[in-house]
Amino acid sequence: MSPPRQSRADRRRATEARILDSARELFAEKGFDRTTIRAVAATAGVDPALVMQYFGSKRELFTQAVQALPTPPATTDSDVLVDQLLATLGLKLGGLPEGTLAMLRSMLTDPAAADHVRAALGRQIESVGAAMPAAEDSELRAALVITTLLGVTIGHQFLSLDVLRDAPADRIAALLRPAIKALAGPPE
Repeated sequence: MSPPRQSRADRRRATEARILDSARELFAEKGFDRTTIRAVAATAGVDPALVMQYFGSKRELFTQAVQALPTPPATTDSDVLVDQLLATLGLKLGGLPEGTLAMLRSMLTDPAAADHVRAALGRQIESVGAAMPAAEDSELRAALVITTLLGVTIGHQFLSLDVLRDAPADRIAALLRPAIKALAGPPE
């Protein structure tokens, strides 16, 4: 018995997914500027014209490939919030999705990528700020927490700083905990 034939729509979705996977991989490795449609097509095993047919432009391909950065869940308990933020950092130190790597790698050289990261970080800051105890500067505190975690992630994932690479994620979290707790806890 032969396997069922895929419909044309199923083949199209599979090809589109293969192109997006290839794009994520290349954008993560090379960034926006150094990734070409031809390279994405070659990696996906398709004609470059097909990439353009599906996505229209390199910019649209990039946008779809890096779709969304995760937003931490909201809570009203500052200890739980700190735990969630540090757990998220542990996941990031374990490795980021290729779409996120692509976006972060490209944010310094591509204005649209920078806008996308700025918007995603803005949503994270809003979410974390809303979860903090009421304070006039909760948004600033949230921004400091998020950018601290972003800095650690960049130092670990992109710069491969030996001291961060060699330290276990739980040790990094333990050292950061008092600072994150001070920022996320009730104002003094």
